[in-house]
Amino acid sequence: MFQFKKFPLLTDGELKLDIDDYLSGHRAMDRVPAYKFKIIRCQDLTWVGDIDVRIGNTRHLILYGGHIGYSVHTSYQGHSYAAKACNIIKDVALAHGMTELWITCNPENTASRKTCEKLGAVFVNIVDVPAGTELFNRGDYRKCRYLWVLTDPPMPS
Repeated sequence: MFQFKKFPLLTDGELKLDIDDYLSGHRAMDRVPAYKFKIIRCQDLTWVGDIDVRIGNTRHLILYGGHIGYSVHTSYQGHSYAAKACNIIKDVALAHGMTELWITCNPENTASRKTCEKLGAVFVNIVDVPAGTELFNRGDYRKCRYLWVLTDPPMPS
């Protein structure tokens, strides 16, 4: 049975991740558990965006949905906050035994593609999203797929 873990401090000194929600399988994308965080700038405690990590592997996540979702509020874009938040959140994935994460984005989302490249994620391909899926119904018809291999060992608990 899946156990959510508590992470007392997820930070790189510039940003910190504050837990916003724990999503059990029935509430999360493709029915895998997920952690949702607010991305907070440490210097002034400003909320600059959101990030989540989905724990588990399903065909849909690997091909279309991805393990990580992020967004940075428009007025805070251009500071690599998404990439920095991904580097912080990888400790959550590693603590759950995940050694690689799939990140997907729409082909026209240049900023997200650059985020994947900053992380060292490898572009794999572009796939068509199946009609009738949640992603397709919200207007996501194609997805770029990036594989991010996590090389750091998990922190001792």
